[in-house]
Amino acid sequence: MSVEQIGTGFIYLAVVLGLLVLGKWLYDALHRRFVLQTELVEKDNLAVAVAVSGYYLGLVIVLGGVVSGPASFSIVDDVIGLVMFGGLGIVLLNLSAWVNDTVVFSKFDNEKEIVEDRNTGMGAVEAGNYVAVGLITAGAMSGEGGLAPGLVYWIAGLAALVVAGLLYDKITSYDLHDEIEKDNAAVGVAFAGALIGFGNIIRLAGDGDFVSWNESLTQFGYYTVVGLVLLPLVRLFADKVLLPGASLSDELVKAQPNLGAGVLEAVSYLAASMLIGLTL
Repeated sequence: MSVEQIGTGFIYLAVVLGLLVLGKWLYDALHRRFVLQTELVEKDNLAVAVAVSGYYLGLVIVLGGVVSGPASFSIVDDVIGLVMFGGLGIVLLNLSAWVNDTVVFSKFDNEKEIVEDRNTGMGAVEAGNYVAVGLITAGAMSGEGGLAPGLVYWIAGLAALVVAGLLYDKITSYDLHDEIEKDNAAVGVAFAGALIGFGNIIRLAGDGDFVSWNESLTQFGYYTVVGLVLLPLVRLFADKVLLPGASLSDELVKAQPNLGAGVLEAVSYLAASMLIGLTL
C-alpha cells in the first residue's frame, strides 16, 4: 500500500467519522424525550443501551454500504459522494425505522416502553429494527446505478420488512405485542433476530450494480419470497431440531421467559440468512 493510498484512506475515515457524528446528532434530535448519558450513567437503563447500540450498528452498516460503492477518478468527487449518499443513508435509516415502528408496533408508545418502563424486550426489537433497516439501506446505497434505483429498492425493502414483521406475529402462537408490553426480553430478542435475518436477505438483492429494472426487480422478488418462506421454516427448525422435546413458544412465554431460547431462535435466523447468502 502506497503512502498516497494510506493518506486517502485517512481522508475517507475522517469523512465517515463526521457522518457518524451527524447520525448521532440526528438521533438525539429525534429522541428528545431522553438524554443518553443520563439513561446510561445515572439510571443504568439497559433497554435504552440496547436500542441505541442497535442504532449505531445500523448506522455503521449504512455507511459501510456507501463506502463500498464505486470509486471515481477524483478524491474530491469521492468525498462529495460519501457526504451526499452518507447523509441520505442516515436520513433513510431513521425514516425507515420510524415507519416500521409505526406500522408493526402501532399499539403502544415504543419510546415510553424503553425510557420509562425500561422494557429490554422492546429495546432489543428497536435494535433489531435499526440493524435490519441498516442492512436494507446499505444494499440500496451500494453499487452503481444512480439514485432512483436505490430509492425504489429502499422503499420495496422497507415494505418487505414490514410484511415480514407482520407475518412473524401471525406465525407465532402468542401475541407479539402483548408479550413485548409485558417486558418479555426473550420474545424481543427472538423477534429482533428475525428482523435482522430478513433484512440481511433483502440486502442480498441490492448487491451489485443496477443493470435493468427487469433483472433488479426479479432478483428482489426472489429474495423476498425466499425470506418470507424462511421465517416459518427456520422457526420450525429451531423448535423441532435445535430444541427437541420442548416447545420454543412455551419457553419464550412461560412464567419465567427463557432468554436462552430467544437467543437460540434469533441466531437461527441470522445463520439461515448467512447460509442463503453463501449458497443462493
